[in-house]
Amino acid sequence: MSTPTRRLTVAQALVQFLSAQYTERDGVRHRLIAGTWGIFGHGNVAGLGQALLEAGEETMPFHQGRNEQAMVHAAVGYARQLDRLSAQAVTTSIGPGATNLVTGAALATINRLPVLLLPGDYFATRAADPLLQQLEHPVEADLSVNDTLRPVSRHFDRISRPEALIPAALNAMRVLADPVETGAVTLALPQDVQAEAYDWPEDFFSDRVWHVRRPAPDLSELAEAARAIRSAERPLIVAGGGIHHSRAEEALKALVDATGIPVASTQAGKGSLRHDHPADLGGIGHTGTAVSDDIARAADLIIGVGTRYTDFTTASNTLFQNPAVRFVNLNIAAFDAHKLAARTLVADAKSGLEALTSSLEGHRVDPAYEAEYRAGKESWQRVVDTAFTAPDENAVPTQTQLLGALDSVVGDDDVVINAAGSLPGDLHKLWRARSPRQYHLEYGYSCMGYEIPAAIGVQQAAPGTPVWSLVGDGTYLMMPTEIVTAVQEGLPVNLVLIQNHGYASIGGLSESVGGERFGTAYRYRAADGTFSGAPLPVDLAANAASLGMDVLRPKTVRELREALAAARASDRPTCVYVETDTATPTAPPAEAWWDVPVAETASRASAVQAREEYDRQVVDRRRHL
Repeated sequence: MSTPTRRLTVAQALVQFLSAQYTERDGVRHRLIAGTWGIFGHGNVAGLGQALLEAGEETMPFHQGRNEQAMVHAAVGYARQLDRLSAQAVTTSIGPGATNLVTGAALATINRLPVLLLPGDYFATRAADPLLQQLEHPVEADLSVNDTLRPVSRHFDRISRPEALIPAALNAMRVLADPVETGAVTLALPQDVQAEAYDWPEDFFSDRVWHVRRPAPDLSELAEAARAIRSAERPLIVAGGGIHHSRAEEALKALVDATGIPVASTQAGKGSLRHDHPADLGGIGHTGTAVSDDIARAADLIIGVGTRYTDFTTASNTLFQNPAVRFVNLNIAAFDAHKLAARTLVADAKSGLEALTSSLEGHRVDPAYEAEYRAGKESWQRVVDTAFTAPDENAVPTQTQLLGALDSVVGDDDVVINAAGSLPGDLHKLWRARSPRQYHLEYGYSCMGYEIPAAIGVQQAAPGTPVWSLVGDGTYLMMPTEIVTAVQEGLPVNLVLIQNHGYASIGGLSESVGGERFGTAYRYRAADGTFSGAPLPVDLAANAASLGMDVLRPKTVRELREALAAARASDRPTCVYVETDTATPTAPPAEAWWDVPVAETASRASAVQAREEYDRQVVDRRRHL
């Protein structure tokens, strides 16, 4: 008996296959590849371009991008908003289109977020060799520029023959849908193979559901973790992004309500508890709150949930100073669970938290400990109120007063997006997250240029949700291109554009490490050869308007609040352009250290002094064994 087949090109078969892939978790099904971003060139126009045209929008929605890196950022923003249960694909031509994917792929993989990359590649047959944009390597003839994607992809394959697509496509879906393995997945597609026809088995195009597991903890690990928590006098939960990916926020709240254990959050985990919960202490680490970091220094047990413990979280391994401190890590990935020599609880965050709550029935921390951290929380809220409040409503706003104005305008379901500059520190310390998806910080790769395309992805994932992209002038100049896409698609994203005439965040870091803000200001070159002249007359608001956005230019705190409210009410992409007061310090200082090595020998006094401070701080670094 012959197996039914369908004759299609490789590209056509791939599009049909992708349209029939689904994830399922907790009985709810989601389309795994919900759409494809693309910029076409000779490496994909006749293959995937033709296949997408032939399939139509109902089979595979198509989104037109302006920059390949930005397309990946948009897809990542989409996947994060939907808790990694739905993703998007990105297709590019051979050559620079493909290499432009590398930064976005690294961001996706570092943040454990799924995106499918489909770059064109050289001819598999070598019929035309070399072709336009082909890399000719003198030793490895089968190497192409797409191989730059190998180290930043969780899975990589090159489809050199039509029939190889079947196992390759299945493996790609397996990795994308696996919460442990997920990240960027690359299928490099030689352009001649894309257009080659093959008789595909019909079963290849059948609906396929990838079950997203919620593995329960091992009973012995669970018992050991519960014993450690019961014996701890000063436990602290560090909430990471895995809580959001698992939709474990209610399970975390149930554990905290039952035990009184306080919660500090990483950038990815902020919002795991609502900001006004008595046990929510805010951000932790170098950009953390005073109360979080004070509690962390004295904690005798750190319970990491869904976190990978970056240097910002641990203050470069200087934060957890109690000599008796130990760690229990609940993580779906054993790789992360074992960090800091922890007792491991390898499980889904929701399943693990629910099991811990049951195992800890009747246990609660000492009332004096609760009173201590609640008093610290109240004290920090006064710091936030001061930073957010402008004494003079007619004055030029500072950056933190801008955040205060935004805080007064947003609703519980608004999404605030940021990735780089000085804003991540201010947001982590000060922002009052009101819902699990409101705080959207990409701080695994902290990639300038992420915010605008990510806002588009979030808007696609959550239509009708007000989305705010917060960027400084440095980030804006990196990648404003997808404003055109937002206008084209009619997506009412809100851009808050802060003009401070340079790389303000790195300028501050440069000053602290003896670099004297070298090369960080956007200014004319002065007579002495340095960039210390007048600020450049760059009108970023006019640029945003030229790309199709409505632009508002508030000058004062009062006008800013009115402009933000108008942007939120608009049904068009809107830019609120603000020149902030950079001379008046309003941001709270860092509450913990961050290790940025300083020159060991130097002739300039600033670097010598910075090295002396570095030597004082580095002695607190420890290895947790």
